[in-house]
Amino acid sequence: MNDIQQQTSFDLSNRKRLRFYDNQPAAEDILSEVISGLSQNQKVLPAKLFYDHIGSKLFEAITQLPEYYPTRIEINLLRKHHKEIADLLDNDVWLLEYGSGASLKIRLLLQAIKPNCYVPMDISKDFLLSSSESLIDDYPWLNVYAACVDYSQPVRLPADMATSAQKLGFFPGSSIGNFAPHEAQIFLQGVRKTLGKDGAMLIGVDLIKDTQVLEAAYNDCQGVTAAFNLNILHNINSVLGTQLNADHFEHRAIYSEEKNRIEMHLVSLMDQIVNISDANVTDSPAKNIILKAGESIHTENSYKYSKQSFTDLVEGAGFEVREHWSDEKDYFSLFYLSCC
Repeated sequence: MNDIQQQTSFDLSNRKRLRFYDNQPAAEDILSEVISGLSQNQKVLPAKLFYDHIGSKLFEAITQLPEYYPTRIEINLLRKHHKEIADLLDNDVWLLEYGSGASLKIRLLLQAIKPNCYVPMDISKDFLLSSSESLIDDYPWLNVYAACVDYSQPVRLPADMATSAQKLGFFPGSSIGNFAPHEAQIFLQGVRKTLGKDGAMLIGVDLIKDTQVLEAAYNDCQGVTAAFNLNILHNINSVLGTQLNADHFEHRAIYSEEKNRIEMHLVSLMDQIVNISDANVTDSPAKNIILKAGESIHTENSYKYSKQSFTDLVEGAGFEVREHWSDEKDYFSLFYLSCC
């Protein structure tokens, strides 16, 4: 469990409105996950390893691409419906964002609801600090509790967050699609416990649509998504001191109509053997991973939902759909959920 309560908070650059909790996953935990994933018949890597500082910046660049529609639509929905969202909430609100950012989306929400405190949670420590300080600079009234955690695991909030304030969870950008449906339901059950009985959740959901539109969004002409996908190897090298050569792989993204998901893969361009160990630790567990030419490492899924299938999923996690808003093409939806 990510027990934020046990972490020491401190002020940064005498900024009394910014507190930071560091529960960044240890290198040995990452090594164990990497070895386990690459030992499977279909090799996999956890998508959370995309998000070092460079990966976070690359993802921000992806959101600006012409092919990548979710961000534009979600921003438009927030602009159009921010007053309705604010009206659904109490006056005393704490805003918890799963996967932090200094993007326009969180800024629109901050301006609309004026939370007493903003709690960004992210696995990328540097990006988390940078985005939190940017928001502190731009919003003099805002208090920030930034938490470096793996938010896919249960999160326990600090003792001084045990207030009577209503808690709103914000999970934008269709990131819920990175979980398989059964995993998404388990994740949402954990979120519901964090938010409490009076809590609410605002969540972005990518809807099922034409295969061409979906595949274009993950295979952009500028190659930014390819760079983002390959950066997972650079991040692993940085953390563990391994020598995964990104030049020996290529990006591939395909849509599975059977499973309603985009699959991102890194395809080996040659036969290769890679030693996986923590080069920074003597006697670290190690394993030689054999990759054949054409064999892939599955790095990410992005599940797509119908409005009904997503409603069924969240109801199974203990939420009730209070409102939802979509664009005119039904490409993307924002769901407002209440705990029940």
